[in-house]
Amino acid sequence: MASRPIFKLHLPIVDDIKKKGLKTTLVETTDDVVSRMTAGLTVGDIRGVLRGDPAPKPNPRVKPHADGFWLHMRPTYFHNRVMSLYPTFRLGWLSVFFFVFEIITGLLLMVFYTPSPLVAYENMLNIMGNVPFGQFLRDLHKIGAEGMVVMVALHMLRTFVTGSYKKPRQFTWFTGMVLLMVTLFLSFSGYLLPWDQLSLWAVTIGASMVEAIPPQEVGAWVNLQVRGAPQFSENGLLRFYLLHVFALPLIGLIFTGVHYYKVIVHGHSLPPDAEQIGEDTARRVPVDKRSYFLPDVFTREMFLVFFWTTLMVFAVSVGNLFHAPLEPHANPLVTPLHTTAPWYFLWLQGMLKIGDKVLWGLVMPGVIFGFLFILPYFELGPSRRYIDRRVGLSVGALVVAVLSILTFMGTPFYGVETSAPQEVVAALAPQTHPGELRAMNPEVYPLIVGEWDTTEESIAKAEEISPQFGELLHLYASEIERYKSLDGVVGKLAVSEWQSELYRFDFTIDFVGADGNSATYEQIVFLHEKGNYGGH
Repeated sequence: MASRPIFKLHLPIVDDIKKKGLKTTLVETTDDVVSRMTAGLTVGDIRGVLRGDPAPKPNPRVKPHADGFWLHMRPTYFHNRVMSLYPTFRLGWLSVFFFVFEIITGLLLMVFYTPSPLVAYENMLNIMGNVPFGQFLRDLHKIGAEGMVVMVALHMLRTFVTGSYKKPRQFTWFTGMVLLMVTLFLSFSGYLLPWDQLSLWAVTIGASMVEAIPPQEVGAWVNLQVRGAPQFSENGLLRFYLLHVFALPLIGLIFTGVHYYKVIVHGHSLPPDAEQIGEDTARRVPVDKRSYFLPDVFTREMFLVFFWTTLMVFAVSVGNLFHAPLEPHANPLVTPLHTTAPWYFLWLQGMLKIGDKVLWGLVMPGVIFGFLFILPYFELGPSRRYIDRRVGLSVGALVVAVLSILTFMGTPFYGVETSAPQEVVAALAPQTHPGELRAMNPEVYPLIVGEWDTTEESIAKAEEISPQFGELLHLYASEIERYKSLDGVVGKLAVSEWQSELYRFDFTIDFVGADGNSATYEQIVFLHEKGNYGGH
C-alpha cells in the first residue's frame, strides 16, 4: 500500500507563473507588495510621482493619506500660495528633518557609549579613533544638533513675523513653543555626555542657575536633583543621558505629532496679504489652486533632505569646516578660563552679568518664555497684515536686537577680567582644548629638556632643534607683547622629564602688578609622550 504525503506545500505564485508567465507574475507581485507598503501606490504610481507626472483620475496618490500610517499626518493638498519659498521657507519641515536626523545618528552613537564618568571619555576616544566612521558620525550628530536649534528658532520667528500664531492656530503655536523648549534642552543635555572640560563646566554653569530658586532650601534641593550630587558625577551624567536619549525625544515625538495634527486641522496659513482681515480660508482650497502632496510637496521635501544631508556631510568631511570638539578629560577641580554656556544660552549668561541671579537668571527668562507661550491668547488683533502689526513687529525686532546684545555680553569678550599672565599661558596651554603646547609632536619632548625664555637668542636656538617648538616660544613672546602691562617682561619656560615619558612644563612670568609691586605668575603643565593630545 503506497504511503500518502503528510504535508504538501502549495505556493500560489507557482500557479500564477504557470498561467501568466514569470515576467508578468513578478511585475504583478511587485506591484502588490509595493501597494501594500505604500497604502495604495503601485510601482507605476511612484514612478509618476518621482517624474512629476500629472495625477491620473481617480487620483491614487490620495490613498496613502487616508489609509497609510505616516502620510495621514500630512495634508493631501496645499494651497498654491504656500508652495513657493515664502511664506514658510520650509522651516517646519527642516526642523522635523533635523530631529529625525539626530535620532538616527544618536542611536548609532549609543551603541558605543556608556553613561559613566569612568568610561564616557574613553568611549569618545574610541568612537573617534577606533570605530569605523565614528568621528564622521559624531561630527554629523553635533552639526545636526546645531542645525536643529537654528531651524526651530527660525521657524518660531517666521511664525511670529507672518502672524501665523493667531486664531485659530493658538494651540499650534503653544505646541511649537513646547518643541522649542524640548530642542533647547535636548541640545543642552547632550552637551554633558562627552565628559570633557568644556561639557562639564558649560553644563555646570547652566545647572547652577537653579540654585537661585527661592527660598534657598528649595534652590539647593532642585540643584541637587539636577546634578544628582553636590558635583556632577555618576548620577548627574546618567540623568542627563536618560533625558537626552529617552525622556526629551519622547516628549518631542508626541508634541511633533500633535503639532502636525493641528496643522492638518487648520491648514497652512496663507501669506498675510492673501486673506481678508479676520478671515481664515487656508482649509478652503479651490480645486484649481491646489498642489497635491504627491508629487509636488514630496519631491521638494526630498530635495531639501538630500541638499541638507549633502551640505552637512561636506561640512564635516571637506576642508575641516566643522568638527565636534573633544577637550581634556572633565576635571571638577580645575575651572577652565573663559568657560561659557552653549551658544544658544549665551543670552542667559549675559543676563547674569547684569545683576541679581534670581531676577536676571530666573524671573526674566521665565517672564520671556511665559509671555511667548500665551502670546496668541494675549494678542487678539484680527489682522495678520504687516502694516497693521507695526507695533508688534517693532517689539519683536527690539527683542531680537536685545537678545543679540545679551548674547555678546555672555561671551568672554564682555565683563570678564583676568590677569594678563594668566591669559598668556592660557593661549599656549588652554584647559578647554589642546592648544599649541599639547599639539606639539611628543617626539620633541626629550630634545627640549632645559630652560628657555622668549628672547630672540632662545627662540632661534629652539628653532634649530624643532621648528614647532620655536614657533611655540615665538607665540609665547607675541602673547606677552599683546599686553601693555607686560612690556619688557621675558617669559620663561623650564622643561624637565618628571617621570619616565612624563614631562613637566613650568611657565614663569615676572611682571609688575596693579599696585606697582613686582609679582610672579607660575603655571605647571604635565604632558605624557603617549597622551595623543594633538592627534599624533
